[in-house]
Amino acid sequence: MEEYCTELLENMSQLILENMAKADFSSLLNDFVESEFFLIDGDSLLVTCVCESSLKSGQSLHFFYLVERYLSDVINKGGQFAVVFFKDAEYAYFNVPKLVTLRTALILHLQKNTTIDVWTKFSGCLTKEWNNCLDQRCPYFLILADEGLNDQQTHLFNFTAIQSWAAKVNVVLFSGQTSDILRLYAYFMQSSYTKQMFYMENGKKIVMVYKTLIKRLEKWRDKALTALFGDLKFNNMVGEACETVSLLKQVWPEGSDIRRVLCAASCSLSLDMYHCFLESREKEASQQTFEVKQKKDTCLTLNDVEDFCKLHCLSVAFLLHLPLSQRARSRFITCKWIQDLKTVFKMKNWCEYFILSNTHMFESWSLNFLHLSDLSDEPLLKNIAFYYEKENAEGLDLNVGDVIMKEYVQLWDTVSKLVRKFDVGEPFPVRTTKLHFLQKTPSPIKESSQETMPNLGFIPLSCTLVDEFTGDILKDLPFLKRDDPIVTSLVKYKEFDELVHWHSHRPLSDDYDRTKANFNEQSRDPYYLRGIQKYHVFQRFYGNSLDSVSSKLITTQGAKPKKDCFKSKSSKTHETKADIIARENKKRLLAKEEQKEEQRWNSLSFYIEEEMKKNLNSGMKKLEEFLKSCKSNSVKFQAEKVGLNVCLKVWKDHCRAEGETTKDLSKAVGMMKRIHSLLDKHSELLQEADQKLIARCLMYLGFDELANSLYATQDAADDIKMRKKNKYSVGIGPARFQLQYMGHYLIREERKDPDPRVQDFIPDTWQRELLDVVDNYESAVIVAPTSSGKTYASYYCMEKVLKESDEGVVVYVAPTKALVNQVAATVQHRYTKIMPAGEVVCGVFTREYRHDALNCQVLVTVPACFEILLLAPHRQNWVKRIRYVIFDEVHCLGGEIGAEIWEHLLVMIRCPFLALSATISNPQHLTEWLQSVKRYWKEVDSAMEKGTFSKRSCGSRGSYHKERVQARQSYKVRLVLYGERYNDMEKYLCSVRQGDVCFDHFHPCAALTVDHNLCPETFTHFKNKIVIKKLDARKYEESLKEEFTNWIKNGNEEEARMVLKKLSPNFQEHRGRMLDFFPRLVEKLREMDKLPAIFFLFRLGDVEECAEDACEFLENKQEEKRPPKADKEAHIVANKLRKVRKSLEKQKILNEKSQKSPRRLDQALMSEAEHNYLLKSLEKNLEIPQDCTYADQKAIDDETLRMVFSRVKFERKGDRLKILARRGIGYHHSSMSAKEKQLVEILFRKGFIRVVTATGTLALGINMPCKSVVFAQNSVYLDALNFRQMSGRAGRRGQDLLGDVYFFDIPLPKVEKLIKSKVPELRGQFPLSISFILRLMLLASKADDPEDGKAKALSVLKHSLLSFKQPRVTDMLKLYFLYSLQFLVKQGHIDQEGNPTGFAGLVSHLHYHEPSNLIFVSFLVKGLFHKLCQPISRDPKRFSEDVMEKLVLVLANLFGRRYFPAKFGDANTKFYQSKVFLDDLPEDFSDALLEYNMQVTEDFASFLLIVSQLADMKQEYQLPLSKIEFTGKECEDSPLVSHLMNCVEGRVAVSPFVCLSGNFDVDLLHPGVPDHVILHTIGINHKQAPVLWPHRLDNQGRKMPLNAYALDFYKHGSLLGLVQDNRLHEGDAYYLLKDFFLTIKSISVSLRELCENEDDNVVLAFEQLSESFQAKFEKV
Repeated sequence: MEEYCTELLENMSQLILENMAKADFSSLLNDFVESEFFLIDGDSLLVTCVCESSLKSGQSLHFFYLVERYLSDVINKGGQFAVVFFKDAEYAYFNVPKLVTLRTALILHLQKNTTIDVWTKFSGCLTKEWNNCLDQRCPYFLILADEGLNDQQTHLFNFTAIQSWAAKVNVVLFSGQTSDILRLYAYFMQSSYTKQMFYMENGKKIVMVYKTLIKRLEKWRDKALTALFGDLKFNNMVGEACETVSLLKQVWPEGSDIRRVLCAASCSLSLDMYHCFLESREKEASQQTFEVKQKKDTCLTLNDVEDFCKLHCLSVAFLLHLPLSQRARSRFITCKWIQDLKTVFKMKNWCEYFILSNTHMFESWSLNFLHLSDLSDEPLLKNIAFYYEKENAEGLDLNVGDVIMKEYVQLWDTVSKLVRKFDVGEPFPVRTTKLHFLQKTPSPIKESSQETMPNLGFIPLSCTLVDEFTGDILKDLPFLKRDDPIVTSLVKYKEFDELVHWHSHRPLSDDYDRTKANFNEQSRDPYYLRGIQKYHVFQRFYGNSLDSVSSKLITTQGAKPKKDCFKSKSSKTHETKADIIARENKKRLLAKEEQKEEQRWNSLSFYIEEEMKKNLNSGMKKLEEFLKSCKSNSVKFQAEKVGLNVCLKVWKDHCRAEGETTKDLSKAVGMMKRIHSLLDKHSELLQEADQKLIARCLMYLGFDELANSLYATQDAADDIKMRKKNKYSVGIGPARFQLQYMGHYLIREERKDPDPRVQDFIPDTWQRELLDVVDNYESAVIVAPTSSGKTYASYYCMEKVLKESDEGVVVYVAPTKALVNQVAATVQHRYTKIMPAGEVVCGVFTREYRHDALNCQVLVTVPACFEILLLAPHRQNWVKRIRYVIFDEVHCLGGEIGAEIWEHLLVMIRCPFLALSATISNPQHLTEWLQSVKRYWKEVDSAMEKGTFSKRSCGSRGSYHKERVQARQSYKVRLVLYGERYNDMEKYLCSVRQGDVCFDHFHPCAALTVDHNLCPETFTHFKNKIVIKKLDARKYEESLKEEFTNWIKNGNEEEARMVLKKLSPNFQEHRGRMLDFFPRLVEKLREMDKLPAIFFLFRLGDVEECAEDACEFLENKQEEKRPPKADKEAHIVANKLRKVRKSLEKQKILNEKSQKSPRRLDQALMSEAEHNYLLKSLEKNLEIPQDCTYADQKAIDDETLRMVFSRVKFERKGDRLKILARRGIGYHHSSMSAKEKQLVEILFRKGFIRVVTATGTLALGINMPCKSVVFAQNSVYLDALNFRQMSGRAGRRGQDLLGDVYFFDIPLPKVEKLIKSKVPELRGQFPLSISFILRLMLLASKADDPEDGKAKALSVLKHSLLSFKQPRVTDMLKLYFLYSLQFLVKQGHIDQEGNPTGFAGLVSHLHYHEPSNLIFVSFLVKGLFHKLCQPISRDPKRFSEDVMEKLVLVLANLFGRRYFPAKFGDANTKFYQSKVFLDDLPEDFSDALLEYNMQVTEDFASFLLIVSQLADMKQEYQLPLSKIEFTGKECEDSPLVSHLMNCVEGRVAVSPFVCLSGNFDVDLLHPGVPDHVILHTIGINHKQAPVLWPHRLDNQGRKMPLNAYALDFYKHGSLLGLVQDNRLHEGDAYYLLKDFFLTIKSISVSLRELCENEDDNVVLAFEQLSESFQAKFEKV
């Protein structure tokens, strides 16, 4: 049995370890807001906080501070969770009773003092009740520890993890969690079918082993209790505790504080129990021999324990009367307790547990639970004990003070009354025995002055930028004198001037003129020219697939004065003869066009009528197609009437055939659609006969009142009413009919008056506002749903700038490279313009490549690259040409990666901007912030213009001023909101029943009953309305919601619940692997005509696998349909074809050599005919049947398809993508190349591919509209924001009035939360980094226009979103800016005037990798790379493989840091190709890193001391979550308190709660100080320090190993090896290696530029490494 249990526990452990290595390290609260609910395992939280290195044993208040700090951080980041404590988990603490008490206190504290939902009713994770709870509440993940305090607790955690996976709940590890201002990052282990199968296969064994473990733990607990309490069992001890509390109630009937109660009750119960323990011990001793007695351990006497309890009572008196500010100054005793006290501690802890765990005893008693968090303070107890044992014994006699004395005496007197088995002594003297409870040590008191804190003081700087930004706080800061050794020892470097472009081998000259000479030189190469030509041809083709708008030739017109814009409207001009002739000609042309349309209708009308009679739906489609293409209103009117007549006939025939029982209301819908169209679009053409026809149709539908309101014909009405009403009526009122059956057909409110500025369509009112914004040179934040048409303003803006001049530039900033390529292609397709030599319309700039970046008028780029241009000192003349910047998907400002770059761009640009998004919940706040930025630029521009006027004579900036006047911007920032989607959206839940995929409609909101006063027939806006429009329906919807809300507010919850129940879908969750039914899901959607569709999955492997499964399904289907001998016939025909081809080739050679004879000519013709016949036979044999592919073969011609396919010829996945595309299937994810993604995008938009599986890469703005969107996998990334973005793809404007959203394998509670959740608010990130500040200094000091450069730098520093309306944060950022400058000066990257020096350029080149870039340069300066890079003896320019590998090892430690969870490092796993765990740095590099880290840490600690002045101390003395205050008047009448709490200095930057465990300012100098040690209200922590500790420890103090993927790949060159051994996904591995290679290349280029010696070993070594790594990488 033991082996059986061990084997299963080992298997569970291995499964968890294996998945731990593959866990995603990602953001947990990824803009969730209300979209997720999760669980936190309470015992895991307890273990994680108890193992925190800064916490000292027995300090409960510090422990509770850690717990609350963590939980409040999660809540502030939007977390919605419950904390669960399993009853069985308590057994794991059997050998640490102190933690049992702490656990019980924690549960009570969270329940009584916080609003957190705490679950304690479940005995264990394998119970049925727990499983039912998970099914009902459906938490998305459970946060769990991977290792407990002992093996048994680890096993319990493993059981919880395995069961969670089985219940489709994901597991998140506490280990390795980190957080920033907005997010919490952790290792995320997703539930999968494999893990669920493990539980299903081993379920009975798991339950049996779990029960065995619990029984064993229970047995060990009872054994531990027996050793202390003898014959008293667990339940007996509960009775003893209850009896003690009952006595206490009699002593204190008025109630008390929990600290007093627990102190008195536990001390008295402990003394009674210890008395029994001694008696039992004496009894045992009397029965033993002398030898056994000698060997037996000694123990404390009863008097000793009395003394110890007195000390405890005194310490509790201190807790009750001393504020935290005083306790935080307590000296810290380093001595340990003597061994004999262990028994007393254990006994006392168990007694405390028995009292706290039976809170029902306190119900009828007035007890204050507020201070459950502060029940014990062991460091304080040691402090008091040390005083009485050492200092008091040596003659120091200090008065306790009246207040504390009184409290202590009361406590001890109460203990005396409660002790029943013997009499206890008096409260004084406190110590009656001579036994020392503390062990003797050489240095018993930890002094905060043991390590001297570094000297506080800033190096003086002489820089206007610094003065202008921080001038208001400089006077209050300590500065070093110029003769100070720190100042005089600064290293001097030569100034550095930025000349090298990011990731480019070509130096950028200062004269980057428009003709771009290197382009002309290359243009002589015909191969290069052909490549450029092919690129432009494809871009136009790609753009054409994106945009139906025809290409437009732009001619420069110059900027028109605003006042002349509408002059033609206000003033009438005399009509000339030419105008009259032109008008007449136009009239004739229109008449001719109308005649043509009429002829076309006459020829088609009979065919359409007949089709409608045969199949109404098919005929209606034909009619709609005609109406869409027809331009004549009168012809459309005729067609509509014909359609209505046919619909009426079809409806009558249908009703006569079906009778009164079953009616196909879609036919009635068709008739109402025609009525809507006639009344809304052609009302001016309606004659009396037409109105009569419509009224007759309405009568036949049963809508009598509407018919009479339109055309009152009493006789006809009576006749129909009497005989036919019931037979033809739809059976419900007209309003309900239209709402229920015509929702998405209801006419949208659209303007009919054209706007002269727009040719292609009639813009809505809000779109016209956008055009006004651009015309007025204003800025705007635009928030409108996906596919609503907000992007049109961007293209109008581009066109305007292109027309104005050849100089102005529009920059389009897109978040992803895919979107950049898409927008660039659209621009190239839309606009052509004859440009001056060397200039082009559109350019692209991404990290991978740039094309015409600085010689175009429309630059499409990603944020990081635009930031590079804005910060480049010698590109400011180009920057001044920018007329508009368009930020697409501006909600990325609140994103996970690169958010601060968006912020920098928004505040650095001087020109107007358009910021577009579909998902911002606080646009007003964003607009206010941007308006404050524009006010700053208005002041700056005004000041610069004044300066310009004063210098006008010299003409130094005249051209700039001319440009500013020519395109004078408004500084207004407008907010444009539009909330209406053009397409309606229906939502469905997918389930598997009886082996088939079923769909249940999911109603997102409630509707009311028919007889309610909001019945649609009686609703005011619907009264006698034949045509109910979308706007009317929206008003009705708002009234319904308001009424439904009132139901709940007024106590009619039962009615509301009934409505919701009625609307709830009949959803049944499938227990198997849902993705096995993926092909069936796709097939079902095809049958329902719901393709094209995008299927969103979130694991790269599943995206490809599902596409392959769907393809395999079609291949098998084709195989089943093929005749048995088809393959054999194909083989025979192929062989014949091969022979005929050979014969034709021979004949061709003979014909060339000799004269053609008639016989040979006949033979050739016959062979050719045979060849064509065989080829057609083979093609027919291999042809894919229409029902075995999702591709629409008519959507694209063969030549275009070949062109698209040819682009992926040499791509990694090219061949497979072509095979899938033939079946109408594609996939799309971030690890594909641009060409691969473009193939899928183009063919999907063209309609050839109709099924695409994708990750979130399609969420951000990619133009791939479809009929249906399917969420086919649950994920942490499926949050409120992504749901809005992804579901927005459903419904193609102009093609679908309805978009369908399907939820496949998404739990019902998750679906509900996604639908009702809000989108996240945009909140600011920490905006500065040291590398970024260096780049700002470079811009300010080296810009071509110094004033402009300084203004940009100041704008960034002054206008962070984080500090908007937060003056305290602004001051903190100023101090951080100064700290960063001090660091840069000391490192030699800038001088005291703020000018960049030395290797500043290299640091800024590698700014993506801070702090590794700074450390790399420090290694370079110290000569470590020169020492390492020694060439081989036979070739002074080549380096050995050993040198290369060491170089990669160093670079991997700096730039390739990817951690495994700590526990995986202990796994006994076999690896095949890779070493997997990265070795430490070589010794000399490691020593240099330590030296660098210590220097930086000292400076950062000094900075923290200064910035701590900004802390809000009122908040610092509160627990972060419960807000319980530990403030009050300090005790001044106690000399003893003053003596014990005399450490006034050294506690400035550390949280007072953390000080209780003896953590002082000097501890900030230690490696890896946790963030919670620092005062939390200053808004800064060690993440902002540019240090890189070689080893990272997790929350439990374990080392987290680094993944050696970069070095392993360099050694074996296998991507498969990284997947197999290093546990990376293939796509992730590819991009990690690509990023690592780009870093090596960047270093190599930078060193070559910086180094004057061409044969420098370091430069040559990096060039060799760059070449060899590239060669290996390109083979992948």
